[in-house]
Parts: sequence; structure tokens; C-alpha cells
Amino acid sequence: HCNFEFDFCGWKQDENDDFDWHLRTSSTAKLGTGPATDHTLQEPSGHYIFIKSSFFQLPGQKARISSPVLSRKNKNCKVCESVVIIFYYHMYGAHIGSLIIYQRTTLKHEKILLNLTGNQGNFWQRQALTLSGDGDEDFQVVFEGIAGGGPKDGISLDDLTFSREC
Repeated sequence: HCNFEFDFCGWKQDENDDFDWHLRTSSTAKLGTGPATDHTLQEPSGHYIFIKSSFFQLPGQKARISSPVLSRKNKNCKVCESVVIIFYYHMYGAHIGSLIIYQRTTLKHEKILLNLTGNQGNFWQRQALTLSGDGDEDFQVVFEGIAGGGPKDGISLDDLTFSREC
């Protein structure tokens, strides 16, 4: 489970993307550029991760963050047919980009689990995704934010949680 209150909890920025996800609080956000509170604490001082469209990023540029490697060799993981990741997202703005979630194997095969594009509303939304098994191959989950065209539009993530089995 990662609520981003202290750090990235082992999630890593990809090196082959265009820019990075950032830790932030709503109290440091400019008006109109993200949620009023984080999801965990429901307070402006709570933390989440965020990408924002700005003049530093061109529309279409990508920021990617990857989970720690999850091992299917774990005896508990063999028992469960699948693993679930639950997370909360906030995507609000007239020119918002996209949020794509992938499951990536250690051999770098990527499968799209979810693709959200455009304004999703000015509130935190819960999403649960099932991660399918490819035999014994270890894998990661990758969140890819794609910059849109609006300077106040951003994508936020909070409370990323994997099911207990794995």
C-alpha cells in the first residue's frame, strides 16, 4: 500500500519517459490545478502524486512510474488466480491528457489494463484492476500520464494498494 505521505514507497520513475511524477499537497497547489485534498487524509496537507500540463511539457509527452517487482514465485501468489490493484485518481480539466495503466513483465512485455482520456470529474475516483498471471513471470504495474494541452490540467494518483495475497 502506498499513500505517498512520506515518499514513493518503492515506486520508481521510468528513465525512458519525458518528465516525472511529483509528490505534492493541495496546500502547495495553485488554484485550479488539482484536487482540493489528497484521498488518504482528505486534507489539503495530505500527499499524492501529480503531473501537470504546462509550458514545460508538450501535449503527448509522457511521465511513467513503476511499482516494485511483484513475484509470482511467492507461494501465496501461486494460490491466487490473480492479483488486484486498487487506486484513486483525479483527472480534471478541459484539456486533460490521458492516464494509461500497464502490466509489464520482467521481459518488458506490456499489456494495457486501463486507458482513461479527458476530463473525468473534479473528484477522486476509485478503480480496481485485475492483474492477470503469465505463468511464473514476475511483473510490475506502470502508471503513464500523458500531458494534455491545458496549463491548469493535471492528473493525480493516491492510495495505490495491491491485494494482500501477493
